[in-house]
Amino acid sequence: MAPGTGTAEGSAKPRLVLLVLASGQFLMALDSSVMNVSIATVAEDVGTTVAGIQGAITAYTLVMAMFMIPGGKVGALIGRKRAFLIGCVIYGCGSLTTALAPTLTVLLIGWSFLEGIGAALILPAIVALVAGNFPTERRPAAYGLVAAAGAVAIALGPLIGGFATAYFSWRWVFAGEVLVVLGILLLARPIADAVGEQRPRIDVVGVVLSALGLGIFVYGVLRSDEWGWFQPKPDAPAIFGISLTVWLMLLGMALTWLFLRWEARLVRQHKEPLLDPAMLQNKQLTGGLTMFFFQYLVQMGVFFLVPLYLSVALGLSALATGVRLLPLSVTLLAAAVLIPRFLPDVSPRRVVRLGIIGLLLGAVILMAALDADAGAEVVTIPMLLIGLGMGALASQLGSVTVSAMPEEKSAEVGGVQNAVTNLGASIGTALAGSLLIASLTSSFLASVEQNPAVPDSVKSQATTELQSGIPFLSDAQLESALDDAGADEEQTQQVLDANAAARLDGLRAALAILAFAALIALFFTQRIPTTQPGSTKP
Repeated sequence: MAPGTGTAEGSAKPRLVLLVLASGQFLMALDSSVMNVSIATVAEDVGTTVAGIQGAITAYTLVMAMFMIPGGKVGALIGRKRAFLIGCVIYGCGSLTTALAPTLTVLLIGWSFLEGIGAALILPAIVALVAGNFPTERRPAAYGLVAAAGAVAIALGPLIGGFATAYFSWRWVFAGEVLVVLGILLLARPIADAVGEQRPRIDVVGVVLSALGLGIFVYGVLRSDEWGWFQPKPDAPAIFGISLTVWLMLLGMALTWLFLRWEARLVRQHKEPLLDPAMLQNKQLTGGLTMFFFQYLVQMGVFFLVPLYLSVALGLSALATGVRLLPLSVTLLAAAVLIPRFLPDVSPRRVVRLGIIGLLLGAVILMAALDADAGAEVVTIPMLLIGLGMGALASQLGSVTVSAMPEEKSAEVGGVQNAVTNLGASIGTALAGSLLIASLTSSFLASVEQNPAVPDSVKSQATTELQSGIPFLSDAQLESALDDAGADEEQTQQVLDANAAARLDGLRAALAILAFAALIALFFTQRIPTTQPGSTKP
């Protein structure tokens, strides 16, 4: 271990260290879920459109994706604790700017840019600080709690955002984040630091190539719902008749390949790379990263679909939607905390497989249970299973990835790990959203066109608007639109019934692809080790 490194036990305050790091992870995850229920209100307050706020959300994701790997390197060069604290200060400034933002431009500076840069410093540093502050045998529990804090933040985000927007203002959420950042800065003293012995050097070419490669790829994925995955939607940009999404993803992959080639060249010249490509030849590390990718793909897809079902299909408020997600938080925390505590020598591979199976069963049961007459209680069992799966994965994966490399590489591992999770989350959300809309559109049009009670003019209008990308609509929204179109009561009811059935078809199709992704993940668990890091048990 590098000089200056200690453990939380050495400072006699391991619980305080864990609280600080978990609070940082909670904050990073909260933003992406808390704003989704407040988009319309935020747009009105800052004088922009819903599309403008969605653009800000996209920009926040992009900034994190672009600078996650460089953020990990900064932690390795200036010290993990220093990078963590600097990131918290930048993030706090971004939260304060967002809370006071009068316009979309200021919101973009505060939320999308400053908070994104802060997160890119904080998240890799958290991974490295857990490794530097806890002995090997305690890391699974520590990583489990930190990861659980982030997942709980995503689950509680709609509840917190809905409550603040309904009774106070969305701005109070960001003001509260500033207070949490101040608390983290005040309580961070016991955290043991690790500063590298080498003279700091940043590979500028590597930073540019990695940022552009990941950023362009993620941007293409995020725009897939508007542009289409392969076949371009009407009026969407295309090259040679193929959606721009495909070209951006290919360009991103090409730049990432160039980045890895450049890094390999630096290694051959005995220069300091941004990321040593040899890391990606480590079977245990790539196995852990693959599981992180699939976990976040399924997890964020579920977090996109279930609130949509509860709030749009069933008409629940943001508060009621948040309450229905609480069972997930309970089993997630239980699994993340109790598995390392009561089964310290359990096979990580076995726990990871059980976690993936939990995600798979949760998605399949929810898909089967969705019905026109189903109430909000239909999500309870699936949420318990998905939470159990997420908690099981959280209890093992962080320790698996970090223990695969020497401890001085933990910050770089953290950067790559968070870039992979960001990638999985972006693809999961985009894939679920695209399949949902595509299946809904196909089902709705088939139902309407076969219904003689619906006049040809309504069929034609529905076809045109749906193919242009009309979103997932509630009955109230659709009824209002039909009212404006002058549809009579019988026609309105026919279209409402078709929309309700199509919504369920769309949700089932999206859940099916998430279940399929979980099934694929099971084939990659062979790379996960069968013994705990540092264990003497054969």
